[in-house]
Amino acid sequence: MTEDEVLAEFRQAGALLEGHFILSSGLRSSVFLQKMAVFQDPVRTSRLCAALAAKIQARFGPIDVVVAPAVGAIVPGYETARHLGAKSMFVERENGVFALRRSFRIAPEARVVMVEDVITTGLSSRECLEAIAGEGGRLVGAACLIDRSGGRAEIGIARVALATLDIPNYAPDALPPELAAIPPVKPGSRSLSGPATP
Repeated sequence: MTEDEVLAEFRQAGALLEGHFILSSGLRSSVFLQKMAVFQDPVRTSRLCAALAAKIQARFGPIDVVVAPAVGAIVPGYETARHLGAKSMFVERENGVFALRRSFRIAPEARVVMVEDVITTGLSSRECLEAIAGEGGRLVGAACLIDRSGGRAEIGIARVALATLDIPNYAPDALPPELAAIPPVKPGSRSLSGPATP
């Protein structure tokens, strides 16, 4: 699947939004990838995750376990694991820190890959990778559907992406005038309580 085909899947799902968005990192952007609009369609999700699984296998070889960060990456993590013939697990926050729960255990010899939905700053990826590293197994790499950092987000391990975009992000106090003129919305899931603040 080419990058253009990946983006076409997002566009056709109505998942490429334009406006003024507060990202989960706190940064602002004029573009938001509402991946849940993609993931509500099992056929579309399967196409994307099959392509990601093929890219993972080509780069990292056989995979035993896929670990994804909750909440946004659970669906693509599971579906990518299915195409890899691997187990699917996810980390979730416990006292603010990602951890494997729900009786998830990684065997010492397991080859593990982390799967993300969208990488922006790499913060949740780094937190997820840190949690995986403390659980055993052999962490061989990371993957995401879309890397919106232009490949610049440092996560500390080799990664593959179905599509790499270079979408500008801005600090809240350094907005371009055209973005500052639009009221912000916060569509992400990291902080589910409370309204968006301008």
